[in-house]
Amino acid sequence: MAVTISAAPMSLRELLAVVHGERVHLAPDARGRIAAARAVVDHVLDTGEAVYGLTTQVGHGKDTRVSAEQVTRQQEWLIRSHAGGFGPPLSTSHVRAALAVRLNGIARGGSGASPAVADTLTAMLNAGVHPVLPRIASVGAGDLGQLAWVAQVAVGSGRAEHDGVELPGAEALRRAGIAPLRLEGKDGLALISSNAVSVGAAALVIEHAERTVPAADTAVALSMEATDANPSITLPVVAAAKPYPGQIAAADHLRTELTGSRLLDPDGPHSVQDALSFRVVPQVHGALRDQLAVVAAAVEVELNAASDNPLVDLQSRTMISTGNFHPMVMAIGLDALRIAIAHVGQLSDRRMSHLWEAAMTAVASGGPPSDEPAPGLQLRYAAAAALAELKLLAAPATLDSPPLDLGVEDHATSAPLSVDKTEDALSLLDDLLAIEVLLARDVLTLTGPLPRIGAGARAILHLADDAVAAAGRGEASGVSADDAGAVSSSAGPTPGAVHAALRRRFPA
Repeated sequence: MAVTISAAPMSLRELLAVVHGERVHLAPDARGRIAAARAVVDHVLDTGEAVYGLTTQVGHGKDTRVSAEQVTRQQEWLIRSHAGGFGPPLSTSHVRAALAVRLNGIARGGSGASPAVADTLTAMLNAGVHPVLPRIASVGAGDLGQLAWVAQVAVGSGRAEHDGVELPGAEALRRAGIAPLRLEGKDGLALISSNAVSVGAAALVIEHAERTVPAADTAVALSMEATDANPSITLPVVAAAKPYPGQIAAADHLRTELTGSRLLDPDGPHSVQDALSFRVVPQVHGALRDQLAVVAAAVEVELNAASDNPLVDLQSRTMISTGNFHPMVMAIGLDALRIAIAHVGQLSDRRMSHLWEAAMTAVASGGPPSDEPAPGLQLRYAAAAALAELKLLAAPATLDSPPLDLGVEDHATSAPLSVDKTEDALSLLDDLLAIEVLLARDVLTLTGPLPRIGAGARAILHLADDAVAAAGRGEASGVSADDAGAVSSSAGPTPGAVHAALRRRFPA
């Protein structure tokens, strides 16, 4: 069923549905907004009023007028001159996200793009024509470089992927039955003056984080089982005493994962109070949840904003120079999110020290002999290396972009860098949580018969057992090569194999 793009806001769920292959449909009210905005642009062209990027040049040439004969030529020049970048190409998911975000932005009616621009982007999404976009090209004041490559494919230039094959843009359009777009005044600038790549990528980060957050709770639950921890931290009265929504959700989920555990018995806990890496889990995991909610709200605002410069105001029928292309709240929110991610990783690393002590105590006291390597123990030092990198990624990305275009463009958000660093941080946190799960499994294996543990902890323990057994057979337990990496009976399962287990427990 197609996702309808209308005058109403698009949700993140709808955007992600398009990313994962759903078709899009432009509703009549969206088409009406696009046409009304275009009428304002045509009026400006008729009157010859000075408007940035339409009847004037761009950047440092902002006060130099463009003749009527040069209007279309300037739009063509914009998509050629700004198509710069390098690095590996963005994934198909990232490209589809960018196309959908830009199409939804145009449907807000602020861009003044021709209806043909929206029709072309719609057709490209529905036919699977995905421009090849370089990873490094934008400083977050409009993803100009990457979106210029989108525009080039739309007009029959550049390169695109279609049906799994990379082709010249013109050939990809031909195979998909899409006529190349003919640019009119404002169309080139409307296509590139957007943060669609960054916003779309941020939506994918949110999707990733929404899998990682509950997985972090489950890793804690298994560690609590392995160390006979005190579950008092999960009691509703504790969360109610400091009612942050994230803390309440974290405590509730952790308590659910411990349902049926002996730890909930009156004599279940080993101690009246545990180390802080256990005791403050609801507060730290709750902070991650609350910051993720801040970022998700910012991404939804950006997704449904009219971020164009110049902006078409339908009410006054004027065009206004703006700075709406600056996704500042989103970029800073992602910087803060990485700090929250690093704190969750830091707690995981600290708990591993307690798990290590429990495992070494079991070994020293003559724990059950086994020919099977203890994969968590094997990976403990690798986890420490991952934490060091995670801390580095927590540094802000938004404060270090140089002045550009002769000092006219003298501030930027670095939103793309902030998004990329956050995705990297989530992947490292996945690694740490996977190793924690394996180390908790080692402790439970080394300390004798499995005690009565919670339902959620038991589920992830069984999935970890499967990953370990598959590695011992030289298999990847249904995990893709990218997830599993190189596995062998001597090396044990990689963190990627356990990531996949956690994803099966918490699918998107």
